[in-house]
Amino acid sequence: MAIDQMSDLDDLSRLFEAELARAQNRRDLEGLRVRFLGKKGLLTAKFKDLGLLPLPDRPARGAELNLLKNRIQDEIARRQANLEAAKLTAPTLDLTLPGRRPVIGRRHPLAQVEARVKSIFRSMGFVVETGPEIETTYYNFTALNTPEWHPARDEADTFYLDSDHLLRTETSPVQIRVLQRGKLPVRMIAPGRVYRKDKPDPTHFPVFHQVEGLYVDHGVTFADLKGTLLAFYRSLFGEDTQIRFRPHYFPFTEPSAEVDVTCFLCHGQGCRVCKEKGWLEMGGSGMVDPNVLEGLGINSEEWTGFAFGLGIERIAMLWYGVDDIRLFYENDLRFLQQF
Repeated sequence: MAIDQMSDLDDLSRLFEAELARAQNRRDLEGLRVRFLGKKGLLTAKFKDLGLLPLPDRPARGAELNLLKNRIQDEIARRQANLEAAKLTAPTLDLTLPGRRPVIGRRHPLAQVEARVKSIFRSMGFVVETGPEIETTYYNFTALNTPEWHPARDEADTFYLDSDHLLRTETSPVQIRVLQRGKLPVRMIAPGRVYRKDKPDPTHFPVFHQVEGLYVDHGVTFADLKGTLLAFYRSLFGEDTQIRFRPHYFPFTEPSAEVDVTCFLCHGQGCRVCKEKGWLEMGGSGMVDPNVLEGLGINSEEWTGFAFGLGIERIAMLWYGVDDIRLFYENDLRFLQQF
């Protein structure tokens, strides 16, 4: 309907209602106010037309105009309040902002290293075995030929739950449990958490991860041990890696040796990682002591084997250049998200 044809206030009221329903924001409402109540507004024009009416008709017409004016002002104010309330409660969405990358979980660096170690040994024919973290003194010490006087049995070094149960100090007890099955030959590794009463510092923590290995068969020799570890460390650190053995003592192996590998960073030339030595200490190894086999009813004249152990944290610290073992256990996402 054209504006000049709007002859009564009912038409003007209906027009206002229709346009108010379409108003979506403060700008629309301000435009609506100006359209009806501004200097040249539709309702303002009606007020100006009062002077054209006969004098007796002016009071009634003026009252009607004031009622409509007040109603328009109230409706605009009410709609403004509703829009403000909706703005406060509705979620804001700025479509111009760039998208946010979702936070994607990843494997802990220790889990990554353990998975790599297990993958290499599986490719060499080893199977992965597990065992309980709460062990008896028999499996953790006695069956492994650890004498009563050995310092590892002391309460200062081991978490005892009672006189016969403790948190395992290594995963070697898994080897005993596997050998007890009586199914020979055996070629296995046992990764898992172990516990010792170590005061936390950059290189020690009360809980850490080890991988123990065992191979028992006919005619196994120290040369087989060397070949196995050389193949493993070359797969882990590179084909030019070399290893060496230093005599040592472990209750469950005889002879026993510590294993060193050439530094993967400087290739034996000396650097900050290997402390200018060119070699990295990796763990213990040796031929299974005949006393261990005989104690399990295995003829040590017929069966021989080797065992070895290595630390997951040790490899991870070298591999990733981490100088404090505690960082792996503090669950700081700024640290963990680097891997």
